Amino acid sequence: MSGAAARARAAPGTGSRAFWLRHLHRWHWISSAICLIGMLLFAATGITLNHAADIPATPRTTTREATLPAPLLAALAEGRADGRAVVPEPVRRWIGREFGASADREAEWSRDEVYVPLPRPGGDAFLTIDRGSGAVQYEETTRGWIAWLNDLHKGRNTGAAWSWFIDAFAVACLVFCVTGLFLLHLHAGARPLTWPLVGLGLALPLLLVILSIH
Repeated sequence: MSGAAARARAAPGTGSRAFWLRHLHRWHWISSAICLIGMLLFAATGITLNHAADIPATPRTTTREATLPAPLLAALAEGRADGRAVVPEPVRRWIGREFGASADREAEWSRDEVYVPLPRPGGDAFLTIDRGSGAVQYEETTRGWIAWLNDLHKGRNTGAAWSWFIDAFAVACLVFCVTGLFLLHLHAGARPLTWPLVGLGLALPLLLVILSIH
């Protein structure tokens, strides 16, 4: 068979391989660029979470007090006697101005007070309003920036926007890994260690689960 004929017969397969290589490389680098910073964050906080007991953290609590203005206290008095509901919007605006906190969440109402839980990453907070006197107490506890990053990793008290980011980040990671797997397949013929290393990546955690986790 002549060289031209051999090239003609090889051309279809070569063209298909080039097509897949081109598109897989494109999606691989795009997905890696999208998830790079998030992957660094989640990898680093994976270490800090794994050693959370060894990382010292000193909680710091601050308490602030104020008095709810009479017109707002009257609006609060007209609210429900007990149960759960968001405090009236004028009261929420006042809380935002006075304490820099967002009270756009359900509060716990009783006849004597309104309790507003204000959890956040890396700490906690709450606000109470005495329905008789209008006395307001705001307490905030912070556990440091490592705890803040750890809570971002877990999606703890981070809100809907961060939850959507985690979903988008996870999809980008899946695209990155799947395209990487297909690229491994296409290059495996020239790299004999490809599948043994992939197998090691599967076998090692599997053995650890079987032997050391009960």
